[in-house]
Amino acid sequence: MTGYYDYVLGLIPLVLFGMTGGLMQTSLTLTQAVPIAAAVAAGVVGHALFVRAPVSSGARSGFEGTETRQNVPMQNAD
Repeated sequence: MTGYYDYVLGLIPLVLFGMTGGLMQTSLTLTQAVPIAAAVAAGVVGHALFVRAPVSSGARSGFEGTETRQNVPMQNAD
């Protein structure tokens, strides 16, 4: 089952190579097209990290998670 982050991982090289080729067709040089396409690819990564941040299911509930954690007995690592 593919999720959002699978699409992001596939989109990064597509954006990088596709935009580089597309920008080169608009009479930009390779040294101009690559940084522009890399900035857009970095924007895709930034969106995946900060806008749709990967969080665990317990952290999504906000402060409700701290209430349920108090009821869970502590585990000894020894």
